Amino acid sequence: MRRLPPQQIEKNLGDLIDIVPHLCEDLLSAVDQPLKIAKDKKSGKDYLLCDYNRDGDSYRSGSYLILSPWSNEYEPPLDEEGAMPSDRLRRLEIEANDAFDNYRQLYFEGGVSSVYLWDLESGGFAGVVLIKKAGDGSKKIKGCWDSIHVIEVVEKSGGRNAHYKITSTVMLWLQTNKESSGSMNLSGSLTRQHELESPVSEATSHVANIGKLVEDLENRMRSTLNEIYFSKTRDIVNSLRSVEPIPDQRQQQMLQTDLAAALSKRAQNN
Repeated sequence: MRRLPPQQIEKNLGDLIDIVPHLCEDLLSAVDQPLKIAKDKKSGKDYLLCDYNRDGDSYRSGSYLILSPWSNEYEPPLDEEGAMPSDRLRRLEIEANDAFDNYRQLYFEGGVSSVYLWDLESGGFAGVVLIKKAGDGSKKIKGCWDSIHVIEVVEKSGGRNAHYKITSTVMLWLQTNKESSGSMNLSGSLTRQHELESPVSEATSHVANIGKLVEDLENRMRSTLNEIYFSKTRDIVNSLRSVEPIPDQRQQQMLQTDLAAALSKRAQNN
């Protein structure tokens, strides 16, 4: 599934579930899908849907209202109370949403971000940071960036240190359709893991530590994607289609060969 275009994952996953329906839950939990956007009815804010804020067929918005009670509810409403973070973790979740909302605006200049946290039975907590940036609506260039960062936090030494484990997945696709160059579809996904232990002075330190971890890993993955996809594609295109006239290229290659031979002869004489 990771080798198939991200924009077709939902269709391919549905086809795969039709073939092996008894593996439905395993496939849904193991295969990362492009994020979907929904709007919270009370706060009016956009939030992202994923398997980590889902309970049955309902999704928890995680958003909140400044002048009203939190709208931290499931949509559509559940018959019974759905899974909710503890009060301490909910306050941390709100601060994390604010922090990554600023991070998203600075790095992506748009898009939607959501942070969801939940308590672990073994102690500590886990969470997911979601960021989605779609194209600018251009008819000739379309694309989307989806990043999913799953974090597990285990507090140590009486809460003065914490061990962070992060698994990050980035799905990127880009399509162009121009009369001069034709159509092109560039897409792929990348998954990386990293672990880090950092001091914790107060509860808000978790937000800073997680933010630094996500920022560093995203920057590295972005550089890798740029090197693997865009640079490699440019090399392939340049090898297939010459921008400079072929006689000029041959003359340049002959000059390089003559210079190499002259330097080699000089080195032998010395």
